[in-house]
Amino acid sequence: MEAHMTGREGGADIGPIGNSPVVILVRPQMAENIGTTARAMANGGLFHMRIVAPRDGWPQERAWRTASGADRILDAAQVFETVDDAVADLHHVYATCPRPRHIVKPVLTARGGAAELREATTRGLKVGLMFGPERAGLDNEDMARADALIRYPLNPAFMSLNLAQAVMIMAYEWWMAVDGTPPRELMTNETHVATKGELENFMGHLFRELDECGFLRNEQKRAGMVRNLRHFFTRGEVTEQELRTLHGVVTELANQRRNR
Repeated sequence: MEAHMTGREGGADIGPIGNSPVVILVRPQMAENIGTTARAMANGGLFHMRIVAPRDGWPQERAWRTASGADRILDAAQVFETVDDAVADLHHVYATCPRPRHIVKPVLTARGGAAELREATTRGLKVGLMFGPERAGLDNEDMARADALIRYPLNPAFMSLNLAQAVMIMAYEWWMAVDGTPPRELMTNETHVATKGELENFMGHLFRELDECGFLRNEQKRAGMVRNLRHFFTRGEVTEQELRTLHGVVTELANQRRNR
């Protein structure tokens, strides 16, 4: 069956990013959940939504109200009567499933599924992610249309997710599969991490004043104390702005001592 599309204006300026997976919502029950799912998709760079037999029909104004600006995903959403129609043009389909029952299929984590999706899309294949209705999830007939299942390894004592949360996990893993953000970085804003030269300039200033005030007067202990101070300032990434502040502190302390 040919899909039909809905169209409206407004929302964030988002669109398809490369050959991204199609998100297939099978028999969703609440328009609000479709809207929050669109929001989750937009977070992870997913755009293509297909809705199979929505309980309350489509379009539903309530979906746009909960999409938080992901309107264009809803505008372009396609509606199908059956799962077979919704997956007919796809090469691979993965189905999310909390409890696989009497099914012999590969079962992947969200991260493993995202990696396989990325690999397939780089070869130009069209792939889909299938999510079931809110109350019971996908049934065995739905999952029979999938190449593999995706199951999230969550707390076994409580694995309940709403539709948008389930989609958000896959959208996040899809995005992170190629994201280059370092796992940790120092936010320096308008300053920069101090160079060795800038650090040495400050420590020279510090040691001169410590010699002047007599703090380093014990010659036997001086080398160790200087070394400990060097370790302290080189242990982390001190910024140029922080060094300027410390220069001011040392200068002010020295001036106060001289004035006394």
